[in-house]
Amino acid sequence: MLRPAVRYPAVAGQFYPERPEMLARELDTYLAHPTRSESDYPDAVACLVPHAGYMYSGHVAGAVYRRIPPRLAYVVLGPNHFGNGAPLAEMSEGTWLTPLGEVALSPALARVVRAACPALTEDAVAHAGEHSLEVQIPFLQRRGGNFTLLPIAVGVGDYETLEKLGHAVAEGVKGSAESPLIVASSDLNHYEPDDVTRVIDRKAIDRMLDLDAAGLYETVLRERISMCGFGPAVAMLVAARDLGATRSDLVKYATSADAGGPRDRVVGYAGIVVSR
Repeated sequence: MLRPAVRYPAVAGQFYPERPEMLARELDTYLAHPTRSESDYPDAVACLVPHAGYMYSGHVAGAVYRRIPPRLAYVVLGPNHFGNGAPLAEMSEGTWLTPLGEVALSPALARVVRAACPALTEDAVAHAGEHSLEVQIPFLQRRGGNFTLLPIAVGVGDYETLEKLGHAVAEGVKGSAESPLIVASSDLNHYEPDDVTRVIDRKAIDRMLDLDAAGLYETVLRERISMCGFGPAVAMLVAARDLGATRSDLVKYATSADAGGPRDRVVGYAGIVVSR
């Protein structure tokens, strides 16, 4: 009997520590218990988190993950940075491996989403070297509990397809007894000065806080915001509205300059929680 396929880490030792004990320690610094000024989000349906190296954006992602109770399933939407494989690709069979162990994929959830979005295809090639989804998995593992995963790599940019994907993801979540959390993986504006990036990023953030998928899409194109995961973010917002979301909170914002990077060429990072 053939063993199910394993998706091996592509960026362990680059974007995050390769040694399990070092990775766990670093994650624990980002996932430390919220302060009294922070609130939890037990009714969260979705979130937006960055996907840069942990040294730059791990504190932003951790600020989101530590405030959402662990789930039994996650749908993780991330951009396809390299254009490999199918333009809209999921994986439904086998496991994903990180230094913290294996995570099983969710064939049942994948079937429902794929049936509702014919443009979505099964394709491991699109995921093989993509970091935007991979860097989220150790955070979810460290939060604890057994869970399944549906990873979707988004390499399309037209609104109609992204909207259909969002509706399909919502159908999958509605049909699951595990209450999957939708995770959209995206960094914000790239490689402009810090003061410029903060102004530009706020335009995209405001649309996400308004739960305005079409507005986000139009703003990114009009303002030429180099938001690498705007497609996953648009689909997430569509799905969240379908699931009854009424609230979107900016948990944390930073740029790579806040982590010691140069101020004349930064990347922006936002952590957003969407809830009912």
